[in-house]
Amino acid sequence: DLDAFYEQMIDLHKQEKKQGSEDFVDLLLKLEKEEAVLGNDKLTRNHIKAILMNVLLAGIDTSAITMTWAMTELARNPRVMKKVQSEIRNHMGSRSTITLDDTDHFKYLKMVIKETWRLHPTTPILLPREVMSEFEINGYTIPVKTRLHVNVWAIGRDPDTWKEPEVFLPERFVDSDIDAKGQHFELLPFGGGRRICPAIYMGTTMVEFGLANMLHRFDWELPEGMKVEDIDIEEAPGLTVNKKNELLLVPVAVKYIDH
Repeated sequence: DLDAFYEQMIDLHKQEKKQGSEDFVDLLLKLEKEEAVLGNDKLTRNHIKAILMNVLLAGIDTSAITMTWAMTELARNPRVMKKVQSEIRNHMGSRSTITLDDTDHFKYLKMVIKETWRLHPTTPILLPREVMSEFEINGYTIPVKTRLHVNVWAIGRDPDTWKEPEVFLPERFVDSDIDAKGQHFELLPFGGGRRICPAIYMGTTMVEFGLANMLHRFDWELPEGMKVEDIDIEEAPGLTVNKKNELLLVPVAVKYIDH
């Protein structure tokens, strides 16, 4: 059950690690050991499990949204679909089962995912920040206590930053060092700084692994009578931006023989 899963995760994090490899769970365990106060109570193991549950559920939801948008754009761009499938299948050969180690070789798939995050960030507006000391930017003075909202959706479609921003073009990331880890402000699907989304690595892994399997194991066709031009990209506004209308594709299984 989930409780056993979290206990196993915690046990793994209690094992000795290399310096600098600590993550969000390690921080929670450190706070528990230091008997940190959470509200009116000390941080307990149950608190940690509840926090991990929130992170897990949030990661599942946003990962599903990203995969939906990625498949939408791939269906609208058959050239890109064919190219990313060729990359995956050429690497896998006759093997049907993809491992996490395999995903390290899917460079074009990673570009497809970055391009999906650019055009369709699951969280269009980052969590607000509050100014702690007055500063000036572009001639504007920003006073203390000002609440700032970062519009990630607009950044991803800024023509001063991206050439032909409305075009789905994964190749724009060829020879680019831009990643989604919060260090490049052109691409901030998980935010940045100390309050970056704690599910960044889990979410990225889920999207890479999920898309790789779908693209490797299946060919994807449009329903009978439907054309590429009929695929809409209308958004459903909210705290997260999902596709307003369901994506309808027909999966055609590809047979492999594992050796």
